[in-house]
Amino acid sequence: MESMNAMWHEFDSDISSLSIPAQFTYPFCYDPHPLALKAARQLTDYIEKLFFNEEEPEYKNFNGGIGKMFGVLVVEKKDGQLGFISAFSGKLYNSNHHKGFVPPVFDTLHEGGFYKKGEAEINILNRRIENMESDQGYIDVTDKLKTLEQDETEILQLFKKHLKSAKHQRKIQRENIQYHPDSPEYKEAMDTLDKESIHDHYQLKKLKKSFQLAQEILRKEMEMYATVIKEIKDQRRKKSGELQSLLFQNYRFLNARHEYKDLVEIFDIHDDFTPPSGAGECAAPKLLQYAFMHQLKPVAMAEFWFGVSPGSEIRKHGMFYPACISKCKPILSHMMIGLQVEENPLLVNPAKGKSLPVIYEDEAIIIVNKPPEFLSVPGKTISDSVSERVKNMCPDIKGPVVIHRLDMSTSGIMILAKNKDVHQFLQRQFITRKIHKRYVAILEGRWNGPLSGEIKLPMRVDLDNRPRQLVCDQYGKPSHTKYDIVSTDDHFTRIYFYPVTGRTHQLRVHASHPGGLNLPIWGDDLYGTKKDRLYLHADTIEFIHPLTRQKMTIHSDPDF
Repeated sequence: MESMNAMWHEFDSDISSLSIPAQFTYPFCYDPHPLALKAARQLTDYIEKLFFNEEEPEYKNFNGGIGKMFGVLVVEKKDGQLGFISAFSGKLYNSNHHKGFVPPVFDTLHEGGFYKKGEAEINILNRRIENMESDQGYIDVTDKLKTLEQDETEILQLFKKHLKSAKHQRKIQRENIQYHPDSPEYKEAMDTLDKESIHDHYQLKKLKKSFQLAQEILRKEMEMYATVIKEIKDQRRKKSGELQSLLFQNYRFLNARHEYKDLVEIFDIHDDFTPPSGAGECAAPKLLQYAFMHQLKPVAMAEFWFGVSPGSEIRKHGMFYPACISKCKPILSHMMIGLQVEENPLLVNPAKGKSLPVIYEDEAIIIVNKPPEFLSVPGKTISDSVSERVKNMCPDIKGPVVIHRLDMSTSGIMILAKNKDVHQFLQRQFITRKIHKRYVAILEGRWNGPLSGEIKLPMRVDLDNRPRQLVCDQYGKPSHTKYDIVSTDDHFTRIYFYPVTGRTHQLRVHASHPGGLNLPIWGDDLYGTKKDRLYLHADTIEFIHPLTRQKMTIHSDPDF
């Protein structure tokens, strides 16, 4: 076990001009403090020296081609000295330990530990199951049964076809008997035909029985294998459950009051519920755990991505990101007890003090120019929104008013209905894609590709980190955007977006993802770098007016 000195990083330049924050970073929505920024830049240099020998590192080869989230925690020693500690999320180069990085909360890779032993025992059971399922005798009996079932289907179909034909022939023969119905010859002929019918049905029954007996023998052979496989799988399930439960109990997290809670207590685990995969392995819990264990006072924290973006989620090299919601929020909520933490900015009404300009209004509709950082509809804790403001402006409105939405961070045109019929009329236009919208945006970086084009990516929500979206070939829904480049310079690109579909964060993902333009929208706090605002504005909308049935085009210039 390395000493604290091996984990401690002194700032390599003067920090006396930087003030210490009064409150600790709120990790789920933050702007990195200057001290954390300085620590992150220094850690980036350290990573490059530690893992790369060339002057220009090839990040695509880093960690097997997979980028990694790193974290820095600025801390204060008891004597008042400031420095920082660092961590990486999960494993790095398939190891939990690297020089200068704090250890995991629990080391699953520790040789001789209960987890590695339990894992080895489960692997033995896995191999036994694989051996049983690949046993030639088991394969042969499975194949024989499958072939026999196929033969049964084919042969019975042919035999039933034969029976149907024979029945038809007997019917014709009965109709053509020339004898008198009361004559012995007539009775004999009919008896013969009846016996043929009985014989055919007997043969069908006998054929079915022969298949059943043959299959029963093979199924008994299969059951011998299946019983053993099931017993081994039951052992594996039991051992895996016991190992998982023990693992959860050994992931024990401190808070600022030096109170411990394990994953079972933090996630209130019961029945078959388990926390998300990798809970406790992110950089932030590792950093706070180490600080509390070594009497280091947390000052400021930041997490950033180093390396190539993964194929599904959007991660940009060198950009800062908040802690994840599903895995980290329950853990960090416990760990930050006892710290003075910044207020959650998401609980502050972003629309406070902002007006909602009306672009157009008549007896059917009202069109507004939504400012950035302004909710379209009420949120969980904040009711102030476009819909509530419009209802207050027009108290006589009946029925739903919101037909379409804009992201809170996006500015621009929104149409709202004043009655139910208007709402339904306009909603049908959206559903049938007869309403055309244009957005203008500023992208972070110079675009060197075609001046117009389209982007198609399958998208779904990131279940571990809502409301972020992922690109997912397996479960994603189609998303389609057309675009025109307006202008470029060395640092920015101005662009028009024409969304064909309307997925959540579609334009933001299509701009930032490597499968799209690979240039995030300037100011995008989810898929790029947070700035004074998100530079995305819905500037034009074209629709059929619900009363006049005439085409209307509304335009609103952005303020950028």
